[in-house]
Amino acid sequence: MGKKTKKSKTVFRLLKYVFTTYKLQFFIVFVAIIVSAIASVIGIQFIQQLIDNYIVPLIGQQNPDFSSLLQAILGMAGIYLVGIIATYVYNRLMINISQGILNKIRTEMFEHMQTLPIGYFDSHSHGETMSTYTNDVDALRQCLSQSIPQVFSAVITMITVLISMFTTNIYLTLVVIAMVIIMTFVARYLGGNSSRFFVKQQEDLGKVNGYIEEMIEGQKVVKVFCHEEENMKRFDELNEDLCDSATSANTYANILMPCILNIGNLGYVLVAVIGGILSVNGILSIGSIAAFLQYVKSFTNPLGQVSQQMNFIAMALAGAERIFKLIDEKSEEDDGYVTLVNAKMEDGKLIETEGRTGLWAWKHPHHDGRITYARLRGRVTFSDVVFGYTDKKVVLHDISLEAKEGQKVSFVGATGAGKTTITNLINRFYDIQSGKIRYDGINIQKIKKADLRRSLGMVLQDTSLFTGTIKDNIRYSRPEATDEEVFAAAKLANADQFIKHLPQGYDTVITGNGEGLSQGQRQLLSIARAALDNAPVLILDEATSSIDTRTEKIVQDGMDKLMKGRTVFVIAHRLSTIRNSDLIMVLDHGRIIERGNHQELIAKKGMYYGLYTGAIEIE
Repeated sequence: MGKKTKKSKTVFRLLKYVFTTYKLQFFIVFVAIIVSAIASVIGIQFIQQLIDNYIVPLIGQQNPDFSSLLQAILGMAGIYLVGIIATYVYNRLMINISQGILNKIRTEMFEHMQTLPIGYFDSHSHGETMSTYTNDVDALRQCLSQSIPQVFSAVITMITVLISMFTTNIYLTLVVIAMVIIMTFVARYLGGNSSRFFVKQQEDLGKVNGYIEEMIEGQKVVKVFCHEEENMKRFDELNEDLCDSATSANTYANILMPCILNIGNLGYVLVAVIGGILSVNGILSIGSIAAFLQYVKSFTNPLGQVSQQMNFIAMALAGAERIFKLIDEKSEEDDGYVTLVNAKMEDGKLIETEGRTGLWAWKHPHHDGRITYARLRGRVTFSDVVFGYTDKKVVLHDISLEAKEGQKVSFVGATGAGKTTITNLINRFYDIQSGKIRYDGINIQKIKKADLRRSLGMVLQDTSLFTGTIKDNIRYSRPEATDEEVFAAAKLANADQFIKHLPQGYDTVITGNGEGLSQGQRQLLSIARAALDNAPVLILDEATSSIDTRTEKIVQDGMDKLMKGRTVFVIAHRLSTIRNSDLIMVLDHGRIIERGNHQELIAKKGMYYGLYTGAIEIE
C-alpha cells in the first residue's frame, strides 16, 4: 500500500469519528468559520468605504458632521463582534469535538488492547506502546483542536479574500497570485521536508521512551552488572537520532514562516507601488488601495499558517497511523464453546447454579442440541505436542504427559528447556502446531479461553501488583469477594501476619511495583490472590526463586496449604521444593528426557540425579 493511499485511509477513518458522533457540532463549526471569515472580509471592505465615503469628503469642511461616520463605525463594531463570537464558538466546539474523539480513541485502544494475545506484548516494547498512548495521542489532540480549525479557517478566509480582491482590482490581484505561486513552491519544499522529519521525530521519540522505560524497570540489573556506560552509549545513539530528526524538523519549520512572510511583504510592497501608480492616474481610489493592502495581509498570512500547521498535521497523521495500527492488531481468537459453570449435585446429577458453590463443571453443548455437564477434576494430558513461537523454530518436541487429579507435577531443566512454555500452552496463551492438550478429557481448543483461565490459578516469579490497597490487590482475582474471604485467603497464604503490621493494615495503599514491600511479601500477596480465586488447578512458575531461604519457608508453607486438593504444575530452580512431587519431568531442549518421582529419578542416576547432587548445574 502506497504512502498516499495509507494517509488517505487514515484521514478517512478520522473523519468517520467526526461525522458519526459530532455531525451537528461540526456543521456549526463549519458555519461559524464561514461567518468569521466573512466578518473579516467585510471589515476590510469597510476600510475602503471609511476612507472614500466618510474621511475624504470631510476633508476641508468647516463644520464636519461625524454622525454618519459614527453610525458606520458602530455598525462595523457589530460585525466584528459577530466575527469574534463566531471564532469563539468554533474554537470552543472544536475543543469539545477533539477531546470527545480522543476519549473515544483511547477507549477503543485500551479495550482492544485487552483482547490482544500475550504474543503481542512479548514482541512489542512496552515503552513504544505507551508512546502511542501519550505522544501520538497528544499529536492528534493538537491537530484536531488547533491545526484543523486553523487550516479550515485560513482556507475559507483566503477564498473570500480572493473573491473580494478580484472585485476590487484584477491587476493587483494578479500580482498577489504571482506572489502566492512563489510562496506555494517555497512552502511545499520547506514544509515537505519539515513534515518528513516531524514524522521521523515521532518514531525516534517512541524508541527513546521505550528504552528509558526498559532501563527504569531493569535499574537493579543495570547497577549489579555496572552497565551504566553501555546503557549511556545506547541512549546517546537513540537520543542523537531524536536530536537530529527534531533539529531538522524544527529548522525547516522555523524558517518556513519567515520565508513566507518576507515573500508576502515583497508582494505587499509591489501592490503598494502599483496601487499608487493606479491611484495617481485616477484608476483606483485611495480607499481601494488601503483595503487591497489589507487584503494582501489577510491572504498571505493564512497561507503561512496553513504551511506551518501542515507539519503538525503530518505528525498527527503519523501518530494516527500508529494508533490505528494498534487498534487493527488481530485480537486473540477464541473458537471455544465449552464453558465453566458453578454446579451442585442433585440426585447424583450435576445441576448448574448461579451462586459460587466450590463445585465446578464443564458445560458442553453438542451439535444435536444436548447439553452435558462434566465435573472439573483437573486432569491435564499432553499428547505428542509440538510447538514453536515461530514456524521456523520449534521449542517443544513431541511432549506427552499426564497430570492426574490432585497430582503435583514439576518441571526442571535449564533455562530455555521449555518449562514455562508448557504452562503457557495450558493457559492457551499460545496455540500448538500439532498434537492435543486435553483438560478433563476435553480438547482445550473447545474450551472458551476465559473459562479455561478461570479454572487456573497462577503464582509467578515476577509478582504483578497494582496501585491500590492491599485488600484490592488480593481481591483482584475475585472482585466480588467479601472482606472475610480476603482475610481468610491472606491467612491461608501466611500473609495475614505482615499485613497487620502495615500502617493501615489491609487498607494500606501500595504502588504498582509494591514499593515498601519485600519480594517475599509481594509473593505472599500473589499467593493470597490465588488462594482467593480458589481455582482447581494451580501453576507455580519459579515462585520462590527470587527470595531468601528464610522467607522461602514461609512462602512455601503458604503454597503447600494452597496446593492441597489441587492439580499443581510447578516450575522450580530449587529442587528441594519439589522432592514431594508426584511426578517430575526433566526437560532438555524442548524434550522430556526423564520422568518419575524423586526416588525413581535419583535411582536412575541420570540428569536429575546430577542436578540434585550438584554434579550438573541448572543454567
